[in-house]
Amino acid sequence: VRHAFSKHGGHLGASNAVAYLFKKLGQIIFSPGVPAERIMEIALELGAEDMLEHEDGSIDIITSPENFEPVKMALIGAGFKPEQAEVTMLASTNATIADPETIETMVNLIDALEDLDDVQVVYTNAEW
Repeated sequence: VRHAFSKHGGHLGASNAVAYLFKKLGQIIFSPGVPAERIMEIALELGAEDMLEHEDGSIDIITSPENFEPVKMALIGAGFKPEQAEVTMLASTNATIADPETIETMVNLIDALEDLDDVQVVYTNAEW
């Protein structure tokens, strides 16, 4: 892991140095075209924390880890198949990267980390 960071211009911090930037939450993602009002009604009734509608029409339902499974199953039971659903670490703040060279470096670093056998999952707060 240290080698991947060094090779791709990153710096490895101390253990849990950036953990405060992320929160463990359930995320249920729906493709564009689903009825937002109905999904919101079901999700909020079962304790979802938030619903995010994106410009492309896709929807993210955010839940606590404890409410993730009941909300997901209720939405599936109502006929709404999520594109993706998992308990994950979501960034509380994002860092926007605009420089194409920096974006390329970041993508290469993330790819290198994901290719390592010892790495199970990579979380980032970078946006581009």
